[in-house]
Amino acid sequence: MSTVEKNIPLAERVRPKTLDQFAGQSQLLAPGKPLRQMVEKDELRSFILWGPPGVGKTTLARIIANQTKSEFFALNAVSSGVKDVREVIAQAEEYQRSFRKTVLFIDEIHRFNKAQQDALLHSVEAGTITLIGATTENPSFEVISPLLSRMRVFVLEPLGRPELDVILNQALELDDEITKKSVAIEDKEYFFLLSGGDARKLLNGLEIAFQISDADAAGVHTLTRDVLEEAFQRKYSLYDKKGEQHYDIISAFIKSMRGSDPDAAVYWLARMLEGGEDPKFIARRMIILASEDIGNADPAALMLAVDAFTAVDYVGMPEGRIILSNVATYLAGAPKSNASYAAINEAMSDVRRLPNLPVPLHLRNAPTKLMKDLEYGKGYKYAHEFQNNFVEQQNLPDLLKNKQYYLPTENGREKQIKERLESLWKRKK
Repeated sequence: MSTVEKNIPLAERVRPKTLDQFAGQSQLLAPGKPLRQMVEKDELRSFILWGPPGVGKTTLARIIANQTKSEFFALNAVSSGVKDVREVIAQAEEYQRSFRKTVLFIDEIHRFNKAQQDALLHSVEAGTITLIGATTENPSFEVISPLLSRMRVFVLEPLGRPELDVILNQALELDDEITKKSVAIEDKEYFFLLSGGDARKLLNGLEIAFQISDADAAGVHTLTRDVLEEAFQRKYSLYDKKGEQHYDIISAFIKSMRGSDPDAAVYWLARMLEGGEDPKFIARRMIILASEDIGNADPAALMLAVDAFTAVDYVGMPEGRIILSNVATYLAGAPKSNASYAAINEAMSDVRRLPNLPVPLHLRNAPTKLMKDLEYGKGYKYAHEFQNNFVEQQNLPDLLKNKQYYLPTENGREKQIKERLESLWKRKK
Protein backbone atom coordinates (compact mmCIF):
# COMPACT_ATOMS: atom_id res chain seq x y z
CA MET A 1 0.00 0.00 0.00
CA SER A 2 1.42 3.41 -1.00
CA THR A 3 1.84 6.32 1.43
CA VAL A 4 -1.06 8.10 -0.26
CA GLU A 5 -3.33 5.06 0.19
CA LYS A 6 -2.33 4.76 3.85
CA ASN A 7 -3.56 8.31 4.41
CA ILE A 8 -7.01 7.38 3.10
CA PRO A 9 -9.29 6.46 6.06
CA LEU A 10 -10.13 2.78 6.48
CA ALA A 11 -13.84 3.49 5.96
CA GLU A 12 -13.02 4.81 2.49
CA ARG A 13 -10.52 2.07 1.65
CA VAL A 14 -13.03 -0.73 2.28
CA ARG A 15 -16.09 1.03 0.87
CA PRO A 16 -18.19 -1.57 -1.03
CA LYS A 17 -18.17 -1.29 -4.82
CA THR A 18 -21.26 -3.38 -5.67
CA LEU A 19 -24.70 -4.05 -4.23
CA ASP A 20 -23.67 -7.62 -3.42
CA GLN A 21 -20.86 -6.33 -1.19
CA PHE A 22 -23.16 -3.86 0.57
CA ALA A 23 -24.24 -4.89 4.08
CA GLY A 24 -27.74 -4.14 5.34
CA GLN A 25 -30.91 -2.51 4.00
CA SER A 26 -32.33 -5.80 2.72
CA GLN A 27 -35.79 -4.20 2.74
CA LEU A 28 -34.59 -2.14 -0.25
CA LEU A 29 -31.79 -4.21 -1.78
CA ALA A 30 -32.78 -7.88 -1.51
CA PRO A 31 -33.72 -9.51 -4.85
CA GLY A 32 -37.03 -8.16 -6.06
CA LYS A 33 -36.99 -5.15 -3.72
CA PRO A 34 -37.70 -1.68 -5.16
CA LEU A 35 -34.30 0.00 -5.09
CA ARG A 36 -32.45 -3.06 -6.37
CA GLN A 37 -34.93 -3.49 -9.22
CA MET A 38 -34.50 0.17 -10.16
CA VAL A 39 -30.74 -0.36 -10.44
CA GLU A 40 -30.79 -3.76 -12.15
CA LYS A 41 -33.35 -2.62 -14.73
CA ASP A 42 -31.39 0.62 -15.22
CA GLU A 43 -34.55 2.63 -14.66
CA LEU A 44 -33.23 5.24 -12.26
CA ARG A 45 -35.57 7.86 -10.86
CA SER A 46 -34.66 10.60 -8.42
CA PHE A 47 -35.00 9.58 -4.80
CA ILE A 48 -34.08 10.45 -1.22
CA LEU A 49 -32.25 8.15 1.18
CA TRP A 50 -33.49 8.91 4.69
CA GLY A 51 -31.73 7.29 7.61
CA PRO A 52 -29.33 7.74 10.52
CA PRO A 53 -25.61 8.45 10.04
CA GLY A 54 -23.29 5.67 8.96
CA VAL A 55 -25.81 3.30 7.36
CA GLY A 56 -24.49 3.59 3.80
CA LYS A 57 -26.29 6.48 2.10
CA THR A 58 -23.19 7.82 0.32
CA THR A 59 -21.92 4.33 -0.49
CA LEU A 60 -25.26 3.36 -2.03
CA ALA A 61 -25.30 6.47 -4.21
CA ARG A 62 -21.80 5.70 -5.52
CA ILE A 63 -22.64 2.04 -6.18
CA ILE A 64 -25.84 2.96 -8.01
CA ALA A 65 -24.08 5.50 -10.23
CA ASN A 66 -21.35 2.98 -11.02
CA GLN A 67 -23.68 0.06 -11.76
CA THR A 68 -25.87 2.19 -14.03
CA LYS A 69 -22.78 3.63 -15.77
CA SER A 70 -23.76 7.17 -14.84
CA GLU A 71 -21.52 10.19 -14.42
CA PHE A 72 -21.33 10.90 -10.69
CA PHE A 73 -21.22 14.27 -8.93
CA ALA A 74 -21.33 14.70 -5.17
CA LEU A 75 -22.17 17.91 -3.31
CA ASN A 76 -22.49 18.57 0.38
CA ALA A 77 -25.36 20.91 1.21
CA VAL A 78 -23.35 22.51 4.01
CA SER A 79 -20.60 23.80 1.72
CA SER A 80 -22.36 24.01 -1.66
CA GLY A 81 -24.79 26.52 -3.13
CA VAL A 82 -26.90 27.30 -6.19
CA LYS A 83 -23.77 28.09 -8.24
CA ASP A 84 -22.41 24.58 -7.65
CA VAL A 85 -25.76 23.02 -8.52
CA ARG A 86 -25.99 24.98 -11.78
CA GLU A 87 -22.47 23.97 -12.77
CA VAL A 88 -23.36 20.29 -12.35
CA ILE A 89 -26.60 20.76 -14.29
CA ALA A 90 -24.73 22.46 -17.14
CA GLN A 91 -22.30 19.53 -17.29
CA ALA A 92 -25.21 17.07 -17.15
CA GLU A 93 -26.82 18.79 -20.15
CA GLU A 94 -23.60 18.24 -22.08
CA TYR A 95 -23.56 14.56 -21.12
CA GLN A 96 -27.23 14.22 -22.07
CA ARG A 97 -26.44 15.27 -25.65
CA SER A 98 -24.15 12.26 -25.95
CA PHE A 99 -26.69 9.99 -24.21
CA ARG A 100 -24.75 9.78 -20.95
CA LYS A 101 -26.61 9.79 -17.64
CA THR A 102 -25.77 11.93 -14.64
CA VAL A 103 -26.31 11.19 -10.96
CA LEU A 104 -26.09 14.16 -8.61
CA PHE A 105 -25.70 13.11 -5.00
CA ILE A 106 -26.43 15.79 -2.39
CA ASP A 107 -25.46 14.87 1.13
CA GLU A 108 -27.45 16.51 3.94
CA ILE A 109 -29.98 17.80 1.43
CA HIS A 110 -32.14 19.00 4.32
CA ARG A 111 -29.64 21.83 4.79
CA PHE A 112 -30.41 23.30 1.36
CA ASN A 113 -32.73 26.29 1.67
CA LYS A 114 -35.84 26.79 -0.50
CA ALA A 115 -34.00 28.70 -3.25
CA GLN A 116 -31.31 26.04 -3.46
CA GLN A 117 -33.90 23.26 -3.66
CA ASP A 118 -35.89 25.23 -6.25
CA ALA A 119 -32.80 25.28 -8.48
CA LEU A 120 -33.04 21.49 -8.79
CA LEU A 121 -36.70 21.27 -9.80
CA HIS A 122 -36.55 21.68 -13.58
CA SER A 123 -33.58 19.35 -14.08
CA VAL A 124 -35.14 16.64 -11.94
CA GLU A 125 -38.45 17.03 -13.79
CA ALA A 126 -36.76 16.92 -17.19
CA GLY A 127 -34.54 13.98 -16.26
CA THR A 128 -31.36 15.95 -16.96
CA ILE A 129 -30.05 14.65 -13.65
CA THR A 130 -31.01 11.80 -11.41
CA LEU A 131 -30.97 13.39 -7.99
CA ILE A 132 -30.09 11.26 -4.98
CA GLY A 133 -30.50 13.15 -1.74
CA ALA A 134 -29.27 11.92 1.62
CA THR A 135 -30.75 13.14 4.88
CA THR A 136 -30.93 12.23 8.54
CA GLU A 137 -34.06 14.40 8.91
CA ASN A 138 -37.66 13.68 7.97
CA PRO A 139 -37.94 14.77 4.30
CA SER A 140 -41.59 15.72 4.81
CA PHE A 141 -40.44 18.61 7.00
CA GLU A 142 -37.09 19.46 5.43
CA VAL A 143 -37.58 19.10 1.64
CA ILE A 144 -39.89 21.46 -0.27
CA SER A 145 -43.13 19.86 -1.49
CA PRO A 146 -42.55 20.42 -5.26
CA LEU A 147 -39.20 18.62 -5.08
CA LEU A 148 -40.46 15.91 -2.75
CA SER A 149 -43.36 15.15 -5.12
CA ARG A 150 -40.84 14.39 -7.89
CA MET A 151 -38.82 11.95 -5.78
CA ARG A 152 -39.31 8.66 -3.99
CA VAL A 153 -38.23 8.34 -0.38
CA PHE A 154 -36.38 5.21 0.72
CA VAL A 155 -36.01 4.72 4.46
CA LEU A 156 -32.72 3.21 5.61
CA GLU A 157 -32.69 1.34 8.90
CA PRO A 158 -29.98 1.43 11.61
CA LEU A 159 -27.41 -1.32 11.23
CA GLY A 160 -27.80 -4.29 13.55
CA ARG A 161 -25.27 -6.77 14.82
CA PRO A 162 -25.31 -9.04 11.72
CA GLU A 163 -24.61 -6.12 9.36
CA LEU A 164 -21.89 -4.68 11.59
CA ASP A 165 -20.30 -8.13 11.80
CA VAL A 166 -20.17 -8.36 7.99
CA ILE A 167 -18.65 -4.87 7.70
CA LEU A 168 -16.07 -5.63 10.39
CA ASN A 169 -15.06 -8.94 8.80
CA GLN A 170 -14.75 -7.28 5.38
CA ALA A 171 -12.34 -4.74 6.85
CA LEU A 172 -10.30 -7.39 8.66
CA GLU A 173 -10.09 -9.58 5.55
CA LEU A 174 -9.78 -7.06 2.73
CA ASP A 175 -7.72 -4.11 3.95
CA ASP A 176 -4.05 -4.55 3.08
CA GLU A 177 -2.79 -2.57 6.06
CA ILE A 178 -4.73 -4.71 8.59
CA THR A 179 -4.45 -8.13 6.93
CA LYS A 180 -0.64 -8.09 7.09
CA LYS A 181 -0.93 -8.12 10.92
CA SER A 182 -2.94 -10.31 13.29
CA VAL A 183 -5.88 -8.67 15.06
CA ALA A 184 -7.97 -10.09 17.89
CA ILE A 185 -11.02 -8.31 19.33
CA GLU A 186 -11.53 -9.08 23.01
CA ASP A 187 -15.23 -8.17 23.17
CA LYS A 188 -16.89 -7.83 19.81
CA GLU A 189 -20.32 -7.07 21.32
CA TYR A 190 -18.87 -4.13 23.23
CA PHE A 191 -17.22 -2.95 20.03
CA PHE A 192 -20.58 -2.94 18.26
CA LEU A 193 -22.23 -1.09 21.15
CA LEU A 194 -19.57 1.62 21.02
CA SER A 195 -20.18 2.08 17.29
CA GLY A 196 -23.86 2.83 17.90
CA GLY A 197 -24.94 1.13 14.66
CA ASP A 198 -22.79 3.54 12.61
CA ALA A 199 -20.54 1.72 10.12
CA ARG A 200 -18.29 4.73 9.64
CA LYS A 201 -17.81 5.06 13.39
CA LEU A 202 -17.15 1.30 13.60
CA LEU A 203 -14.41 1.42 10.96
CA ASN A 204 -12.84 4.62 12.28
CA GLY A 205 -12.79 3.07 15.75
CA LEU A 206 -11.21 -0.11 14.39
CA GLU A 207 -8.49 1.83 12.61
CA ILE A 208 -7.61 3.96 15.65
CA ALA A 209 -7.74 0.95 18.00
CA PHE A 210 -5.40 -0.96 15.70
CA GLN A 211 -2.97 1.96 15.55
CA ILE A 212 -2.81 2.52 19.33
CA SER A 213 -2.65 -1.16 20.31
CA ASP A 214 0.67 -2.94 20.85
CA ALA A 215 1.44 -6.34 19.39
CA ASP A 216 2.20 -9.10 21.87
CA ALA A 217 5.08 -11.56 21.60
CA ALA A 218 3.19 -13.53 18.96
CA GLY A 219 2.61 -10.35 16.94
CA VAL A 220 -1.13 -10.18 17.72
CA HIS A 221 -2.82 -6.82 18.21
CA THR A 222 -5.47 -7.50 20.87
CA LEU A 223 -8.15 -4.84 20.96
CA THR A 224 -9.21 -4.87 24.62
CA ARG A 225 -12.15 -2.95 26.08
CA ASP A 226 -9.71 -0.31 27.36
CA VAL A 227 -8.18 0.08 23.90
CA LEU A 228 -11.62 0.37 22.31
CA GLU A 229 -12.73 2.98 24.85
CA GLU A 230 -9.58 4.96 24.14
CA ALA A 231 -10.20 4.70 20.39
CA PHE A 232 -13.81 5.82 20.67
CA GLN A 233 -13.01 8.31 23.45
CA ARG A 234 -15.96 7.13 25.50
CA LYS A 235 -17.45 4.31 27.51
CA TYR A 236 -20.69 2.75 26.46
CA SER A 237 -23.79 3.90 28.30
CA LEU A 238 -26.41 1.16 28.28
CA TYR A 239 -28.98 2.71 25.99
CA ASP A 240 -30.36 1.03 22.91
CA LYS A 241 -32.10 3.66 20.79
CA LYS A 242 -34.29 1.07 19.11
CA GLY A 243 -34.81 -1.35 21.98
CA GLU A 244 -36.30 -1.66 25.44
CA GLN A 245 -33.97 0.92 27.02
CA HIS A 246 -35.19 3.54 24.55
CA TYR A 247 -38.81 3.09 25.60
CA ASP A 248 -38.13 2.59 29.30
CA ILE A 249 -35.99 5.69 29.70
CA ILE A 250 -38.19 8.04 27.66
CA SER A 251 -41.10 6.73 29.78
CA ALA A 252 -39.19 7.48 32.98
CA PHE A 253 -38.35 10.97 31.65
CA ILE A 254 -41.98 11.77 30.83
CA LYS A 255 -43.30 10.37 34.11
CA SER A 256 -40.71 12.34 36.10
CA MET A 257 -41.86 15.61 34.51
CA ARG A 258 -45.51 14.62 34.97
CA GLY A 259 -44.68 13.85 38.60
CA SER A 260 -43.14 17.33 39.11
CA ASP A 261 -39.66 15.91 39.81
CA PRO A 262 -37.08 18.04 37.96
CA ASP A 263 -34.14 16.12 39.47
CA ALA A 264 -35.31 12.79 38.07
CA ALA A 265 -36.26 14.43 34.77
CA VAL A 266 -32.80 15.88 34.22
CA TYR A 267 -31.16 12.55 35.19
CA TRP A 268 -33.15 10.59 32.60
CA LEU A 269 -32.48 13.37 30.08
CA ALA A 270 -28.74 12.94 30.70
CA ARG A 271 -29.05 9.17 30.25
CA MET A 272 -30.68 9.63 26.86
CA LEU A 273 -28.21 12.25 25.66
CA GLU A 274 -25.21 10.25 26.82
CA GLY A 275 -26.62 7.24 25.00
CA GLY A 276 -26.82 9.16 21.73
CA GLU A 277 -30.57 9.77 21.57
CA ASP A 278 -31.76 12.27 18.96
CA PRO A 279 -32.27 15.54 20.91
CA LYS A 280 -35.14 16.48 18.61
CA PHE A 281 -36.96 13.27 19.56
CA ILE A 282 -36.68 14.35 23.21
CA ALA A 283 -37.90 17.87 22.35
CA ARG A 284 -40.91 16.47 20.47
CA ARG A 285 -41.91 14.40 23.49
CA MET A 286 -41.70 17.50 25.69
CA ILE A 287 -44.09 19.30 23.32
CA ILE A 288 -46.59 16.46 23.76
CA LEU A 289 -46.19 16.51 27.55
CA ALA A 290 -46.71 20.28 27.65
CA SER A 291 -50.22 19.82 26.22
CA GLU A 292 -51.11 16.44 27.69
CA ASP A 293 -50.02 16.98 31.28
CA ILE A 294 -49.79 20.76 31.78
CA GLY A 295 -52.23 22.23 29.30
CA ASN A 296 -54.01 25.39 30.39
CA ALA A 297 -52.62 25.21 33.92
CA ASP A 298 -49.60 26.96 32.34
CA PRO A 299 -50.16 27.83 28.65
CA ALA A 300 -46.56 29.10 28.41
CA ALA A 301 -45.33 25.50 28.77
CA LEU A 302 -46.36 24.58 25.24
CA MET A 303 -44.72 27.68 23.77
CA LEU A 304 -41.50 26.94 25.66
CA ALA A 305 -41.50 23.32 24.51
CA VAL A 306 -41.95 24.35 20.87
CA ASP A 307 -39.21 26.96 21.28
CA ALA A 308 -36.96 24.25 22.72
CA PHE A 309 -37.40 22.13 19.59
CA THR A 310 -36.55 25.10 17.34
CA ALA A 311 -33.58 26.13 19.49
CA VAL A 312 -32.13 22.62 19.59
CA ASP A 313 -32.52 22.39 15.81
CA TYR A 314 -30.65 25.69 15.38
CA VAL A 315 -27.93 25.10 17.97
CA GLY A 316 -27.37 21.33 17.83
CA MET A 317 -25.35 19.38 20.34
CA PRO A 318 -23.62 19.56 22.75
CA GLU A 319 -25.06 22.99 23.66
CA GLY A 320 -28.57 21.72 22.95
CA ARG A 321 -28.40 19.80 26.22
CA ILE A 322 -28.64 23.12 28.10
CA ILE A 323 -31.84 24.08 26.29
CA LEU A 324 -33.39 20.67 26.89
CA SER A 325 -32.50 20.82 30.59
CA ASN A 326 -33.88 24.36 30.84
CA VAL A 327 -37.28 23.34 29.47
CA ALA A 328 -37.45 19.89 31.11
CA THR A 329 -36.98 21.40 34.57
CA TYR A 330 -39.58 24.10 33.78
CA LEU A 331 -42.12 21.50 32.65
CA ALA A 332 -41.45 19.40 35.73
CA GLY A 333 -42.01 22.41 37.99
CA ALA A 334 -45.12 23.70 36.21
CA PRO A 335 -48.67 23.18 37.58
CA LYS A 336 -50.33 20.17 36.01
CA SER A 337 -53.65 19.53 34.27
CA ASN A 338 -54.72 16.84 31.81
CA ALA A 339 -58.16 18.41 31.30
CA SER A 340 -57.56 19.28 27.63
CA TYR A 341 -56.21 15.78 26.97
CA ALA A 342 -59.21 14.17 28.65
CA ALA A 343 -61.57 16.51 26.76
CA ILE A 344 -60.37 15.54 23.28
CA ASN A 345 -60.37 11.83 24.17
CA GLU A 346 -63.96 12.03 25.38
CA ALA A 347 -65.05 14.07 22.36
CA MET A 348 -63.43 11.63 19.92
CA SER A 349 -65.14 8.75 21.69
CA ASP A 350 -68.51 10.43 21.12
CA VAL A 351 -67.67 11.17 17.49
CA ARG A 352 -66.92 7.48 16.88
CA ARG A 353 -70.00 6.39 18.82
CA LEU A 354 -72.34 8.92 17.18
CA PRO A 355 -70.83 9.78 13.79
CA ASN A 356 -72.29 12.48 11.54
CA LEU A 357 -74.56 14.21 14.03
CA PRO A 358 -76.12 17.18 12.20
CA VAL A 359 -74.80 20.67 12.82
CA PRO A 360 -77.54 22.84 14.42
CA LEU A 361 -79.14 25.06 11.76
CA HIS A 362 -78.16 28.33 13.42
CA LEU A 363 -74.45 27.36 13.25
CA ARG A 364 -74.42 26.38 9.59
CA ASN A 365 -72.77 28.46 6.89
CA ALA A 366 -75.19 30.08 4.40
CA PRO A 367 -73.27 31.35 1.35
CA THR A 368 -76.19 30.79 -1.12
CA LYS A 369 -79.81 31.94 -1.30
CA LEU A 370 -81.04 28.34 -1.21
CA MET A 371 -79.20 27.75 2.07
CA LYS A 372 -80.68 30.92 3.53
CA ASP A 373 -84.14 29.80 2.40
CA LEU A 374 -83.49 26.53 4.25
CA GLU A 375 -82.81 28.67 7.36
CA TYR A 376 -79.10 27.90 7.49
CA GLY A 377 -77.59 30.34 9.98
CA LYS A 378 -80.96 31.64 11.11
CA GLY A 379 -81.01 32.67 14.76
CA TYR A 380 -77.25 32.68 15.20
CA LYS A 381 -76.17 35.14 17.91
CA TYR A 382 -72.93 37.00 17.25
CA ALA A 383 -71.08 36.97 20.57
CA HIS A 384 -69.45 40.38 20.10
CA GLU A 385 -72.85 42.07 19.99
CA PHE A 386 -73.56 41.06 23.60
CA GLN A 387 -72.24 42.12 26.97
CA ASN A 388 -68.82 40.68 27.83
CA ASN A 389 -68.67 39.35 24.26
CA PHE A 390 -70.70 36.32 25.27
CA VAL A 391 -74.18 34.96 24.72
CA GLU A 392 -75.43 31.54 25.79
CA GLN A 393 -76.55 29.45 22.85
CA GLN A 394 -76.37 25.80 21.78
CA ASN A 395 -73.13 24.98 19.94
CA LEU A 396 -73.25 21.16 20.11
CA PRO A 397 -75.51 18.75 18.18
CA ASP A 398 -78.91 18.19 19.79
CA LEU A 399 -78.02 14.75 21.18
CA LEU A 400 -75.02 16.21 23.00
CA LYS A 401 -76.30 19.70 23.76
CA ASN A 402 -75.55 19.59 27.49
CA LYS A 403 -72.36 17.54 27.27
CA GLN A 404 -69.31 18.94 29.09
CA TYR A 405 -65.98 17.65 27.79
CA TYR A 406 -63.57 20.18 29.20
CA LEU A 407 -63.44 20.09 33.00
CA PRO A 408 -60.80 22.64 34.04
CA THR A 409 -58.93 22.07 37.27
CA GLU A 410 -58.07 24.43 40.11
CA ASN A 411 -54.37 24.38 39.11
CA GLY A 412 -52.41 27.38 37.89
CA ARG A 413 -53.94 29.55 35.18
CA GLU A 414 -56.66 26.96 34.60
CA LYS A 415 -58.35 28.05 37.81
CA GLN A 416 -59.08 31.43 36.17
CA ILE A 417 -60.41 29.69 33.07
CA LYS A 418 -62.67 27.54 35.23
CA GLU A 419 -64.04 30.53 37.13
CA ARG A 420 -64.75 32.44 33.91
CA LEU A 421 -66.49 29.51 32.22
CA GLU A 422 -68.62 28.85 35.31
CA SER A 423 -69.68 32.49 35.44
CA LEU A 424 -70.72 32.37 31.74
CA TRP A 425 -72.29 28.91 31.41
CA LYS A 426 -74.82 28.77 34.21
CA ARG A 427 -76.51 25.67 32.81
CA LYS A 428 -73.21 23.78 32.63
CA LYS A 429 -72.03 24.68 36.12
